Parts: sequence; structure tokens; C-alpha cells
Amino acid sequence: MKTKFALAAILLAATALPALADEGVVTLYSADGLHDGDPSWYGDQFAAFTEKTGIKIQFVEAGSSGVVDRLAKEKSNTQADVLVTLPPFMQKAAADGLLAAYTPDGADKIDARDKDADGRYYAMVNNYPNFIYNTEVLKEAPATYEDLLDPKFKQKLQYSTPGQAGDGTAMMLQAFHAFGSKEKGLDFLKKLQANNLGPSASTGKLTALVNKGELYVANGDMQMNTAQSTDNPNIKIFFPAGPDGKKTAFALPYYIALVNGGPNTENGKKLVDFLLSADAQKDISSVAKGFPVRTDVKPDDDNFKNLNAMLEGVEIWSPDWAKVLDSLKDDVAAYNQAISGN
Repeated sequence: MKTKFALAAILLAATALPALADEGVVTLYSADGLHDGDPSWYGDQFAAFTEKTGIKIQFVEAGSSGVVDRLAKEKSNTQADVLVTLPPFMQKAAADGLLAAYTPDGADKIDARDKDADGRYYAMVNNYPNFIYNTEVLKEAPATYEDLLDPKFKQKLQYSTPGQAGDGTAMMLQAFHAFGSKEKGLDFLKKLQANNLGPSASTGKLTALVNKGELYVANGDMQMNTAQSTDNPNIKIFFPAGPDGKKTAFALPYYIALVNGGPNTENGKKLVDFLLSADAQKDISSVAKGFPVRTDVKPDDDNFKNLNAMLEGVEIWSPDWAKVLDSLKDDVAAYNQAISGN
């Protein structure tokens, strides 16, 4: 269930925010997912941050690409102070000069693989892309990617659009990996198009459609889908196997960064420090339903155990995000050509 903060995000997204400095305000542009659930991790942390600092958070929520696109359009009149989004869109923001180098408190507690070597962004919540299915309609999850081509899924399957949504882009990358090459992955996605209901800029909205049985299967990610499961009891996470019989996935973290030239940079630094603090990180598994990134945070709650149980038997691989970003435009163009049948 969305909180009043999410409603504020929708309203703010529709209007221009003032770019004037205000010592009592910080503006966060964020990919969706961390405000899901009741309570939500963002809701709790925003309240705690404001109570501690007196600084109010202006929150804008959109898809992973959407928040970066908005930041880029506002480059001459920057309005955000902090950015949270998924790869490769955070890497794109860094490459486009939208982020400022900053070393937050506790940066030494974050592994090198989870932060930019130049200090422009840091993993905040670790996460993995997955699929979900309706447990009332289907007795069991589709075992393989090939199973998703079954005609029974025609117009009952949907995934978020690669190049627009972080999870949709992740699904495309996962198809490339599972099938062993971009060409074979695109061939699968071309075949899958026969069952696809249509494009979707948002992954989060697909969950309710699966829960109601309007869709049987959709893509998603572990953090968001687990947080949504309380309000959507008919969904269940699964990882299909590729042609080699292996179930695979890769880390898809929510990264956080200080925006270059934001109106309230000092407040932005305080928010980055706060969300990466041990106190905030210790609630990530129990409240956000994700994985903390600090090496000194060792959760043992039931959610953490359940998340790890879901990954049993799943082989974790690591994309080269620099290469992903370099070829993303061409890969999305190739994907669009493949699904259009041209």
C-alpha cells in the first residue's frame, strides 16, 4: 500500500519544483519500489530523517530511466539534490555529468564492487530481478523460459519495457545471459512477443494485475515484489531456467548519489549519509524486504532468511555495467526491431 509520501511524489512529479536553495528542504528523485509496503522503508526513514534534522524531503518517484531523464532535462536548472535509481541508469547519470563525487559517512563499510571508483554513487539496497506468477491460476511456476512461450500465456504475460524500466532492462540482459548470446536472447524475446500484453513503463503496477489474475506472469524484482506481497497475496516469485537448465540472476542494486549542482547540496549529503547509516541499513531486510549493503550490518530476521531461501539454487552472475551502458542504446534498438518483426 502506498503511503502519503508516494501520493506527494505523484503530485510533485506533475509540477516543477522550485530550484531555490532552502535550508529546510532536500529533494530526492527515486526509482519506484522502496515506498512499497506498509510500513515502507522510505516512509520510516523519511520520518526519522526529518525528526533528526528538521529537514523536509520533497520526493519524486518514477521509473528508473524516468528519474534520470528528468534530471538530465533539468540540467540547466537542477532541482534534485539526491538520486536513487537502478543500473545502468545510475551509470548513465554519472557518464552524463549529473552526479557529484562525495564520500559519505560509512563508505568504508561498503565493498568496492558496490560503489563507484570515483565516488559518484553507492549501492544502498541490494536486489535481484525475478518473475512473479499468480498462484491461484497456475499450480506451479513456469520451470523454464521456454515454458513462457506456451499459448496459454497469450495476453496473460507482461513485462516492463527495456530501456525505460530498470527491471525491464534487467530482463533483457537476463535473456541475453540465459540464452548465451544477445542474438539468441533477442530471438527468445521475439517469440515471447506473441504472448506479451504490451509495453509497460512501470514494473510495479504489474503486480496488482498478476494478483487479480488479469495477468498470469510478469517480471519484477525481489525487493519490490516481496514488499508488495502483503497487499497482493496471490503472487509468488520464481526464477525460470535457461536452455542449460540453470536458474540465474544478477545483483540489481538501488544506487544512491549526490546530484551535481543541486539547490540544497549540504542537505543532500545529510540524506545520503542517513540512508547509508547502519541504523537505516539494519531495517532494509525487515522493512524494505531487500539486502543491506553495509558489511557491518548482519541481519537475522525472517525476511532476510526468506530472501536467501528464494535464491537457493540460483546462480548469481555479474554484468559489466560499463559495457552494458556502452551498448544499451544499440541493444534497445535491436530489441525494438526484434519484437516489431522487422
